Amino acid sequence: MSPSIDIAETLWRAHNDPSGGHEQALSSADLSALTVPQGQQIQLALLQRWLDQGETLGGWKIGMTSGANRNAMGDNIRPFGFILSNRIKTATDRLSVSRLHRGQIENELCFLIKEPLGSGATATQAAACVTAVLPAFEINQKRLPADSPAALRVADNLSNWGICIGEPVAPPATLSDLTVSLSGAQGLIEQISSEGHIDEHYDSLAVLANTLSTYGYRLEPGQYVITGAYGKTPFAPGTYVGDFDQGIGRVHVHLDA
Repeated sequence: MSPSIDIAETLWRAHNDPSGGHEQALSSADLSALTVPQGQQIQLALLQRWLDQGETLGGWKIGMTSGANRNAMGDNIRPFGFILSNRIKTATDRLSVSRLHRGQIENELCFLIKEPLGSGATATQAAACVTAVLPAFEINQKRLPADSPAALRVADNLSNWGICIGEPVAPPATLSDLTVSLSGAQGLIEQISSEGHIDEHYDSLAVLANTLSTYGYRLEPGQYVITGAYGKTPFAPGTYVGDFDQGIGRVHVHLDA
């Protein structure tokens, strides 16, 4: 790893100003020795800097669970990312594409946690610790060079900027045959079913809880957790809709220029 770059400091600047020209420093640094666990530690250092500034932790994401990204960092490697409370938005909020810079929205299933869940968690225990599910969008901000190594992507918080949530509902009896649609002004963008596309959601929650425990964290009551992408589309001004069957409902996100 090149000693000429402070990864945490460079990423901190990128998170605060994604258009600030940090990509050249990241592209020229030798990051070949950086590991995914080291990336997680850098990510948590970024979280601590946000907390030191008065922000609060609103929840978590688990990555590499769906679509082409499934197992992209290796078989069963499921890194996590954090979600800040002030980045948990609803349909009444409007987001600016110019301020977000570059990225995409992804419709994802979101879980509201009612009981702590940590080391030794099972999928059955994960299901029992959920008080509600919500239709949601993840807002992903592209802050890194396109060819960045996996560990740097983990350090960068897996591209997360925040989430936009719909109304909570009681968890349906099964999530294994969920179908999710993403639409915009041009109509249907993508429609995807869970089967064969995404890890079982409660398995993902259990994996997340167990992984967090190795870093001194756990899922806590009141936190929101997203578990993987269904449809996705690049940032462009407009209103986007995510429809989730099984009675989960609909979520909107509004992107202004």
